[in-house]
Amino acid sequence: MTRKQVVPYKDKKKSKKNQVRQMFDGISPSYDLMNRIISFGIDIKWRKNVVALLLPKKPKKILDVATGTGDLAFALAKTQATEIIGIDISKGMLDIGKKKVTKSRWDVKIKMEIGDSEKIAYPANYFDAVTVAFGVRNFENLDKGLSEILRVLRPGGDLIILETAVPQKFPMLQLYKLYTHFVMPILGWFFSKDKSAYQYLSDSAKVFPFGKAFNNILAKNGFIDIDDIPQTLGVASIYRAQKPTY
Repeated sequence: MTRKQVVPYKDKKKSKKNQVRQMFDGISPSYDLMNRIISFGIDIKWRKNVVALLLPKKPKKILDVATGTGDLAFALAKTQATEIIGIDISKGMLDIGKKKVTKSRWDVKIKMEIGDSEKIAYPANYFDAVTVAFGVRNFENLDKGLSEILRVLRPGGDLIILETAVPQKFPMLQLYKLYTHFVMPILGWFFSKDKSAYQYLSDSAKVFPFGKAFNNILAKNGFIDIDDIPQTLGVASIYRAQKPTY
């Protein structure tokens, strides 16, 4: 089944990857503030829930794909990990993340690097865990990105993905549609002057597979022991999966 390709700027001369990079470079100065406003700060709790799933596993090496300004990477510092690598295609987002790392007490264990989900610059079986927060729907080639994540995970390693979802029950579904279609783009324009960016973030969330549909995609790409955990009445989901040991 072919998935609908949603892009930020509808520029046929640029790939989705290049448009996403351009978008995040442009909105990077206001991104952290907008995250707090758009989610009413609940995204902080969601990231804590991701960390809670990994704590019992005691991973030593963690890769955070599409790390952005590093919010999840910082949350992951509370694990026993000795090496946390955050990669992103946006230099603008990483520049802010690096400043946050420098000012933090986690600068010894957290590194922020330019990196592409479809070509991860680490050897096979290197990481004990891989995380992605609000990033998989921005992959240009979802299957290729997930296959790369599988490659760099050690056998038995854990993948935890936090991603938007669409609530299915009344009245949450109706409120979600109203909020994402009208309010989010207006807030995006007000704070970042890029209405298209937040319209894209809204539109991409609407068409991205979630729940069992995304579980099936993970299974198709080789993951096992797959589960999804809805967050906050279904507006987001946490997916957990493992790389087989065989």
